[in-house]
Amino acid sequence: MSAHCQVTGRAPGFGKRVSHSNRRTRRRWNPNIQLKTYYLASEDRRIRLRVSAKGIKVIDRDGIEAVVARLRRNGEKI
Repeated sequence: MSAHCQVTGRAPGFGKRVSHSNRRTRRRWNPNIQLKTYYLASEDRRIRLRVSAKGIKVIDRDGIEAVVARLRRNGEKI
C-alpha cells in the first residue's frame, strides 16, 4: 500500500526538483505516515490506523469514536 492517510486522505505529492543550473527532474514527497493503535471503548477493542501527523491531530481534536464513525460512513472497513 502506498503512503496514504486513512483519516485525511493525504497521498504523496509530485513535482520537480530544480538544481542550481535550473535542470528539472521528477521528485515525490510522502506524507508523514505513522502506524498508530487506538482503543475503541464502545467496542472494547484496539484498532490500527495508518495516519499522517495531521490525521493524529484530527483524531485528538474530534475523538477516535467520531473519526471511526466517519470512516465507516465513507465505506472504509475498520
